[in-house]
Amino acid sequence: MIRLPLVAGNWKMHKTIAEARQLVPELVYGLQDIEGVQKVLCPPFTALLSVKALLEGTDIGLGAQNMFWETEGAYTGEVSPKMVAELCQYVILGHSERRIYFGETDEGVRRKVKAALAVGLSPIVCVGETLEENENGKTEVVVRRQLEEGLRGVELEVDESGGVPLLVAYEPVWAIGTGKAASGEIANRVVEEVIRPTLASLYGERVAQAVRVLYGGSVKAANAAEFFEQPGIDGALVGGASLKAEEFIGIVSAAASSKQRQLT
Repeated sequence: MIRLPLVAGNWKMHKTIAEARQLVPELVYGLQDIEGVQKVLCPPFTALLSVKALLEGTDIGLGAQNMFWETEGAYTGEVSPKMVAELCQYVILGHSERRIYFGETDEGVRRKVKAALAVGLSPIVCVGETLEENENGKTEVVVRRQLEEGLRGVELEVDESGGVPLLVAYEPVWAIGTGKAASGEIANRVVEEVIRPTLASLYGERVAQAVRVLYGGSVKAANAAEFFEQPGIDGALVGGASLKAEEFIGIVSAAASSKQRQLT
């Protein structure tokens, strides 16, 4: 199955509104002629409204980096699903930094996924093992658990377009922000031998093959093609490289070129 690739830029805690207003026009200009790839920007909450305005009339989607699962209430400092849905089409959930620094659990991810889907958002659910888990041969156990627990009770069906309103991002924690990227072959093996079989056990093979799986972890323009050429990898969740227009444009271009080669 050829799935439409998607490349999302996770800005993390970078870019003020003024800085976002400088970066986005560069991205819009450089991405406007690249077809066959969905592009998404995920700036901090403070910049969402400004970035949304700058993306009007383009084919670039907007995503948030997190959200809470309750619709409203006395939850100081939190942002609700319907608040995110007013501005965005996507939301990143369960990122390793949220799990490590803020104590997020698989149960919390599950509640957020359900809440996101309920308001029409497409969640990008992150899974991945730490260096210690990887070295101890626990990659499969950890990734399978994160998917099974994070999606337990979440209903998914293939829509009329042949897609599913949920994406999975495989982000080995040891490759995030370290400059170390897993090889394309290793990442694809996890996708094909762990992630899709787990999704198939939860939803059936048709849904499992329709879910787009992204790779994240030190993706750059120079190494992006190595991942996009893999049959199981459908794009990337890009961190630091998404803060540089030339790098992000190069990654999206690599995704488009790889898809074209697969189609021919």
